[in-house]
Amino acid sequence: MDRRETAALLAYIGRLDPRTIRTDQGEARDQLAQWHELLGDVPMATPHGWDARAAARQYIRTSPYQILPADMARPWESYRRDRLARHSDPTPSVDPDDQAAWTAELVGNRRAVAAGTAQPAQARAITSGRDEIDPRLEARLREIGSCIPAAARAALAPYRPARAAREAAVAQGMPDALNVRCEWCLAQPGEPCRRRRIGPDDGVRGTAPRATPHPGRLDSAAAQQAQTPEPIQKPAMA
Repeated sequence: MDRRETAALLAYIGRLDPRTIRTDQGEARDQLAQWHELLGDVPMATPHGWDARAAARQYIRTSPYQILPADMARPWESYRRDRLARHSDPTPSVDPDDQAAWTAELVGNRRAVAAGTAQPAQARAITSGRDEIDPRLEARLREIGSCIPAAARAALAPYRPARAAREAAVAQGMPDALNVRCEWCLAQPGEPCRRRRIGPDDGVRGTAPRATPHPGRLDSAAAQQAQTPEPIQKPAMA
């Protein structure tokens, strides 16, 4: 605030607490100089929630002591910290190769948020609820069938043999064996079957995932698919 705003604030505080009023012209001038020196970077008001008069009124209402410049600076610093804590830096709109412009935009955004002239940019929360999925994203996934491009899926196939075999079986119209529990290796739905590692003494030393499910699991998946009723299709309207 400038000297005129500081004088207006002191006049407002004097109406609420006459103890702050200085009748001597020299004392009043010194008081104005002191408050302006200490509160020169504190605005009178901002578009987003800060008002120095409200902060002064709150202090006078709750404290029996005479108000000091520090009693105005503390709530202002708390206001700044709270806004910066709720701010997530958005990606600057300038060329990322221009380091000076990139940094200048980040700093400018933070200063505007801290000064109360811009609202904090908050990052969107990551959610998994079906009701909160963006309809545009859901429509796009239905259109392409998967969020993984076909070329990337083919490149990953050698490193995910169980997944690749499952996708190939589903593509051929075969039942998805991983939808059921394997009665042989006791793999739960969604988990690949495992093969046993036998030691020289014929004892089981461990297990390792199989690229393909056990035959019995395929039979169980086929039986479950056969028991699932086909969806009833409505006749086309003429």
